[in-house]
Amino acid sequence: MDMTYRGTHDFDKEELQDLFLSVGWSSGHFPEKLVQAMRGFETVYTAWDGDRLVGMICAMDDGVMTAYIHYLLVRPGYQGVGVGKTLVEKVKETYRDYLRIVLVAYDEELGFYESCGFKKAKDASAMFITSLWT
Repeated sequence: MDMTYRGTHDFDKEELQDLFLSVGWSSGHFPEKLVQAMRGFETVYTAWDGDRLVGMICAMDDGVMTAYIHYLLVRPGYQGVGVGKTLVEKVKETYRDYLRIVLVAYDEELGFYESCGFKKAKDASAMFITSLWT
């Protein structure tokens, strides 16, 4: 693997669709919306194996105190080799002067995020509304 990392907001819709669908995320069925969404994030870091997009992390922030990691995706064949941790470290470095970096994790992801330094809140629960796109 010849892994490179970079910050970017510009993607081809096919790149995003392929990455999102590789991890089974339904948002991959809306590649035009993903292209638009990437332009709106404050911070986007990507991992590339040659010219293939294999991972990304996206974060938004309030400009001074709190940053929110919204997406972290790593193509299945690249999981477990440090790509995700490297992307998380890039976000942690970007927001090192902020008071808090927040994310919502599924139970099976807790071990990974704890290994990156995150702690599970004892008195909070994730809440969301999912809109069905037509």
